[in-house]
Amino acid sequence: MTFPFYVSPEQVMKDRADYARKGIARGRSVVVVGYDEGIAFATENPSRALHKVGEIYDRIAFAAVGKYNEFEALRVAGVRYADMRGYAYDRSDVNARGLANQYAQTMGAVFTTEAKPLEVEIVVAEVGATPADDQVYRLSYDGAVAEVRGYAVMGGEADRLSGLVGAAWTPGLTLAAALRIAVQALGSAGPDGGADRSLGAAGLEVAVLDRTRPRRAFRRVTGEALDHLLGVEG
Repeated sequence: MTFPFYVSPEQVMKDRADYARKGIARGRSVVVVGYDEGIAFATENPSRALHKVGEIYDRIAFAAVGKYNEFEALRVAGVRYADMRGYAYDRSDVNARGLANQYAQTMGAVFTTEAKPLEVEIVVAEVGATPADDQVYRLSYDGAVAEVRGYAVMGGEADRLSGLVGAAWTPGLTLAAALRIAVQALGSAGPDGGADRSLGAAGLEVAVLDRTRPRRAFRRVTGEALDHLLGVEG
């Protein structure tokens, strides 16, 4: 006589969470930091085609770690949602909170109903008229969403890097100072020791939401402009 194979729901959820966390841990971290004139995103990424940070709408950006094809599909879905809502209602009705809620529903549904969870973590950020108006939401593989203030770190070493960023970050930093904090954290030695790495513009992907721009706040920072910012005293 054979008995049907049974796994408790608790064990299924635990196995899915462990699987997702392991996939995310293999990716390089993304650091999001607020500065006096906007929100900056930095990650170690030598590719100039496979971006981990991208524009969603006028003043909204998206950043992710994990499996590229999965978070790129989420980004594209976010762009379509924002375009449709802006067209049906008004551009001002498109905001980061609504987009984060949509992502939370999608990621939560996949985690609970599909055989394999999404191996991604994402941040949705919206720059406001002042730093107090900025909105940054961090979403986990299971759809859990949290609003963060000042800075956020995603990826396999998120806890360690978040401690480094938190120890150095203060409100009102210049872009140069904020980027140096992010890049120094990304290049810091891990728990296994070794020397800190000096990351140059060629190995980084950096973008900002610039509140001083009239409508489309997103822009990438590359090449000599990035080298200049990383070398400037803030």
